[in-house]
Amino acid sequence: AELFLLQVIFDHEGIFLHPTPDEGSPDQDLLVSGSLRIIEKDAEILVEYRPLEDSVDPSNMLCAGQKKNYTNGETESKFANSSKQELSLFSGFQRVKSGSLNHSHERSRWAFSVNISDLKSITVKEEGWTFLILQLKDSSSSVPALHFHQGGSREFLDSLRRFALLTKSPEDETRLLVSTPNKALSQSFENLLDDNNFGLIHKFKRDPYVATLGGFSKVTNYIYDALRGTEEQQQRPPEEVADLLGEVIPGLEINQQEEPGFEVITRIDLGTRPQVSRVEPVSADYWSKHQDPEGRIENEAALRQRIFKGGLCHAVRREAWKFLLGYYPWTSTLEERKSLQKTKTDEYFRMKLQWKSISEEQERRNSRLRDYKSLIAAEKDVNRTDRTNRFYEGLNNPGLTLLHDILMTYCMYDFDLGYVQGMSDLLSPILFVMENEVDAFWCFVSFMDQMHQNFEEQMQGMKTQLIQLSTLLRLLDLAFWNYLESQESGYLYFCFRWLLIRFKRELIFSDVLRLWEVMWTELPCQNFHLLVCCAILDSEKQKIMEENYGFNEILKHINELSMKLNIEEILQKAEGIYLQIRSCKDLPHSISSILGFDTQHRVSSQADSGSRPVQQQDACSNGHCRDNRPQNSCRGVFTS
Repeated sequence: AELFLLQVIFDHEGIFLHPTPDEGSPDQDLLVSGSLRIIEKDAEILVEYRPLEDSVDPSNMLCAGQKKNYTNGETESKFANSSKQELSLFSGFQRVKSGSLNHSHERSRWAFSVNISDLKSITVKEEGWTFLILQLKDSSSSVPALHFHQGGSREFLDSLRRFALLTKSPEDETRLLVSTPNKALSQSFENLLDDNNFGLIHKFKRDPYVATLGGFSKVTNYIYDALRGTEEQQQRPPEEVADLLGEVIPGLEINQQEEPGFEVITRIDLGTRPQVSRVEPVSADYWSKHQDPEGRIENEAALRQRIFKGGLCHAVRREAWKFLLGYYPWTSTLEERKSLQKTKTDEYFRMKLQWKSISEEQERRNSRLRDYKSLIAAEKDVNRTDRTNRFYEGLNNPGLTLLHDILMTYCMYDFDLGYVQGMSDLLSPILFVMENEVDAFWCFVSFMDQMHQNFEEQMQGMKTQLIQLSTLLRLLDLAFWNYLESQESGYLYFCFRWLLIRFKRELIFSDVLRLWEVMWTELPCQNFHLLVCCAILDSEKQKIMEENYGFNEILKHINELSMKLNIEEILQKAEGIYLQIRSCKDLPHSISSILGFDTQHRVSSQADSGSRPVQQQDACSNGHCRDNRPQNSCRGVFTS
């Protein structure tokens, strides 16, 4: 027999159908009572209605909502959108037996199951209680209206929003247009994390606009249907993509108009970009020389600077990363670190025991934990993470078990965020280096403290970084930025994956280790990863502009850079860009804020001193700051 995996997302009894003669009911007063469910079955999300054994005779029912005099279909506002109030409306109803139904026939007759991908819209109506009208994309098919006499309409819609985007129709505010992604927005990075070349060329030939977006980010999971459009919502042209992203991803919208007072820049002569050289990685001997007899790190600033310039040899990473990520204090002694590790080990296994000891009965009543567990295990995130790496390759690999256990334990540590697809990519290199479950967990916790906003549902962190990156690119190369803008690519959405998981899918594994340890030094400025993006774009701009790439070609070209980038060349160029910007005596305030120059002493020698800049919250959260200082040699004004 074929095995189906079924998970109940929503289940509510007391949902009524009011069949009409047009719908084949022999009795115009017949009401059908049943249960409504949202289920996940074989990776599909279904809305399912099942009638109960008994029908209801409305002649024996009293609707509390009918005690009031409603005119023109209006209801009192106190009844709107409240499950408790909906329940009170049913308090006078009585269910009675009816001999007019052939139960087996009628039950199968009124039962229905609809895939949410087949839903076109849901109309929400009130007539003393809430009822929903589900309209299918196939106009030749229909389902009866669902009457929530006993409440539950809000919970049903909230559950549906986990798997579909519900937006008000501009023509009818009672109608919700349905767009269905592959997974819920806050928990799905499926397209973002798919292998880059899987089906991309085939999809590109069939539909280049959607396919090129499809290779990049979870953005496209959520906008796929919206891009294709329904009958009312035809496929949008590229110039509307920014508006569309703003509609379907809360918090990611980016204003197309510059707000009054924004400091903007035209052509600024930043001078010649300095040539930068890198050095050999920090060796085990060099590392040990920076520890006193009790194990304290000496001259932390110089050590950070050396790591920034050359990275670490692999033999040093296991210890050094704990300092870089803040798991070990730089001033701690060896004995203090041993004590800390013991405390953290106890704390880790207490959290691990929490999810390991949950019974099946408890799990059945904890939908969020089931969701997290499903994403980590059932969705095979763990089983497809870095499987070509020797640490994770092969069947029944213990590394995969550790990966799974750490991610599940993190759900206990930060239950609000839990697990979002993509986090396994951030953990994998850390576990590879640590080769220890507890150490890997706490280093991962520290990394997630930095990356947390990237994975939050409102995506404010991603919005901020995209705006900041666009601001930096305008400073560095206004001509290139104007070209991208002319190709509807000025918001740099094609860099989404770079920022989301810190180039994890763009670089070979060893280069990921090098880049991350360099960034964790917090040198030479804050948001150095944005300058890494600028360095990559600077290397690709000539080809993009000479070949006159359009919107689709730019996306495709950026996607195909994966695994072809040289990290040492990128880091050299990124540092050179930093020095070039830093040498400008009076930068625009927005740039200074993005790179943290506002919190540093303005001395020309600081770039080479190795001193650690003070890290503070950005004064300008979105990279665009107002500044009324007079124009000078390093500034100008953007012109539209």
